[in-house]
Amino acid sequence: MMIIVLMGITFFLTIADIAVKFYIESNVARGEEHSMLDGRVIIRKVYNKGMALNKFDDHAEEVKIVSVFATVILTIYQMFWLMHKKHFFRKAGLSLMAAGAWSNTFDRWVRGYVVDYVGFRTKWKKFTDITFNIGDFCIIGGCVLYMLTKIFQRKRK
Repeated sequence: MMIIVLMGITFFLTIADIAVKFYIESNVARGEEHSMLDGRVIIRKVYNKGMALNKFDDHAEEVKIVSVFATVILTIYQMFWLMHKKHFFRKAGLSLMAAGAWSNTFDRWVRGYVVDYVGFRTKWKKFTDITFNIGDFCIIGGCVLYMLTKIFQRKRK
């Protein structure tokens, strides 16, 4: 039963991010910004042909190939852990990472770039300039959750 729930969450988050990206593509112009939550959250449209923080932007084709390869490997690893009876948080972390990976990989193959759309206004300009999407949050949250399970697993031994 937990396999179905976690796979459903992976699927739902992947589709939700793709749908939001479609909405942003259709309704927000590049360079346009909309503020929310007293200006702390910024909705804008940014294209990323590379990896995180636009790394390897000039190698978009290679990034596409690495992205699909990494996403498939991650999904196989996720499936392996989903077969275990315990380890809920590890499985949840992997499911979040897979959702983000599939959404961003979909973008790279269908659009040729990843659509990012959420930024945060901070006192640090470099951080304010970074733009994320739901998939990015899933990857970050999933990595944190997975790492915490590894840390606490070591402390038990």
